[in-house]
Amino acid sequence: MELVAAADSDERGLMLLRIWNTLRSIVVPHFKYWIQYFFPKSKDTVPKRITLAGNELASDTEDLIEEVIVSKEINSSENETRGNEEISASETDDVDILQEESIVYIAEVTAKLLEEMPPIINTEVNEKVRLHCECLVLSDETLHDVCQTLNTELNRGLAKETNAEATIKCFPTFVQELPNGKESGRFLALDLGGTNFRVLLIELGEGKFAMDSKIYAVPHDIMVGHGTELFDHIAACMASFINERQLNDELLPLGFTFSFPCAQEGLTKARLARWTKGFKCAGVEGNDVVAMLKDAIARRQDVRIKICAVLNDTTGTLMSCAWKNHNCMIGLIVGTGTNACYMEKLEKVELWDGATDGPQQVIINTEWGAFGDNGCLDDIRVYCDHNIDKESINPGRQLFEKMISGMYMGEIARQVLVKLVDEGLIFENQNCDALKEKGQFFTKYISEIESDKPGDFSNCLSVLEDLGILDATPEDCASVRYVCEVVSRRAANLAGAGVAVLLNRIAQKKVTVAVDGSVYRFHPFFHDMMVEIIKRLVKPGIEFDLMLSEDGSGRGAALVAAVANRSAMERQQLLEQQAR
Repeated sequence: MELVAAADSDERGLMLLRIWNTLRSIVVPHFKYWIQYFFPKSKDTVPKRITLAGNELASDTEDLIEEVIVSKEINSSENETRGNEEISASETDDVDILQEESIVYIAEVTAKLLEEMPPIINTEVNEKVRLHCECLVLSDETLHDVCQTLNTELNRGLAKETNAEATIKCFPTFVQELPNGKESGRFLALDLGGTNFRVLLIELGEGKFAMDSKIYAVPHDIMVGHGTELFDHIAACMASFINERQLNDELLPLGFTFSFPCAQEGLTKARLARWTKGFKCAGVEGNDVVAMLKDAIARRQDVRIKICAVLNDTTGTLMSCAWKNHNCMIGLIVGTGTNACYMEKLEKVELWDGATDGPQQVIINTEWGAFGDNGCLDDIRVYCDHNIDKESINPGRQLFEKMISGMYMGEIARQVLVKLVDEGLIFENQNCDALKEKGQFFTKYISEIESDKPGDFSNCLSVLEDLGILDATPEDCASVRYVCEVVSRRAANLAGAGVAVLLNRIAQKKVTVAVDGSVYRFHPFFHDMMVEIIKRLVKPGIEFDLMLSEDGSGRGAALVAAVANRSAMERQQLLEQQAR
């Protein structure tokens, strides 16, 4: 049974009533008492004492309410209802009708009660556990300092004189325009970023979006062979995809998502800096991957493909949402890794060496995972951050990413839990051998544990059983959940601080932020925590919303190609008009 506010315009009321719903297991058994408190016939009838535990209650609470029917429609003329509440006939003597003002009243009173009551989970957490975790809790003052430092580092990356030593490189993507809804036609996308790659066919029209795709494997011998073999394999799979759909005679624009470190020199030119993710193809590093793909396609001579753009997945994330929401100007990934891109004024991009007669803006790929590599975040990095960095395959690099992303969040929580075990604060006389092994506390465990309802530790107990901890107490579970909450909130706060900086730089009244990544998608509260901190850090007057991006690396790549194709056609039409 839940009480739900019907007044959609009262955002504060909705939030407080959602908190109220978490108390329903305590409130409902003593409903009549609470009705008298919230809706007194006079101030004199309000009970003097309130005890949520149910030990001290008004003398007439033995006559409890028999039924609360939850409905979704208001029908006051028939049932004397308000919002989603319907009170049985036996209660109408106590409450004449739940009026519009009553929902606001119940929210206000509940808020006052909750102000005096500590959070449910914290009442069960050992004070020493909370004190140990204080180093992971970032104050608003600290987050403001992080924002200022990040803004300074972004300026260093954009400036010609300081870019060489800047840790945040701020690469121009050469994508200067966003979808405007006028894109139409068929477009291909190629998404290469691991042991599998995808080929997609997307058809756009007025209000129309259709997508077809197929996944192809990259055999291990090709991953470690010569680059020519890799691109020949990709071209062969693309030709097969096109042949199956009988599109051989059609010239298809292609957007190429290449998720490896590159130095981008143009919209269709990107040199591979180094292979990652198990690839070691010879003859590719330092070369233009677009040119190598073009050569492979040309060698086949059986398909017509025009490569319009090469991009990374963060830019694709932005473009995927911008097709639906033209206010979208920021793309964010919070998954295995983290990165962000945003639309920057061209006058601030000193590294720009492209055309200056077009749009006076360009999407900047910040590569902000490297924020802090120069020591500017040392004041907020703690023992677990230093340990994780020291034991990583890239010590001293991607330090911001190591505090936020899904690759590291589980290990951060594990190291904190091990410290608590060593200090005798949790899991007394329990077998913690598995917990003490590096990498055994997965990031998905954090999402699962925090998905438990307050006071329920079902998921937490299941996770601990996987780790061989079979007799955890409720106090142990509360401490584990608290550690997970602190780790995930720190990550959300840092990601949110970064988004606030980008919003402040763009300085438009309303901006949509496209977000993707497993942490953002699957953590139950990551979105809410990010929204909460961004509101506190963004400049007054700026409105924003976070929008889940669908398939940025695939759909976004095709949209980049579609925009590039549309722009080329518009320029051609303009030239033809001028020639007449």
